[in-house]
Amino acid sequence: MTEAIPLELVLIVAAALFCIGLFGALARRHAISILMGIELMLNAVNINLVAFWRYTEPEFVTGMIFALFVIVVAAAEATVGLAMALAIYREWETINIDSVDSLRG
Repeated sequence: MTEAIPLELVLIVAAALFCIGLFGALARRHAISILMGIELMLNAVNINLVAFWRYTEPEFVTGMIFALFVIVVAAAEATVGLAMALAIYREWETINIDSVDSLRG
């Protein structure tokens, strides 16, 4: 069952997903796009955790527990990030990161 998809292929997909997320987080100026890029990077990390768990030690659940922790951190990051984006929009009426020049209103 573990040999259905080679580990190298899974790691290539995760690396591509991480690179797309990194580009999205660094190249975009919109706060929601930056958060989406960070979420893509966290999903790539989850893919790596589950893949290494599945191919190295499937009898233990450590990989799944780490992936669960990353999902919880991603949910918290999305909640805080969207709350910050909403607060920035209420103050400056834009979500463009370049036009927000200070943290004070």
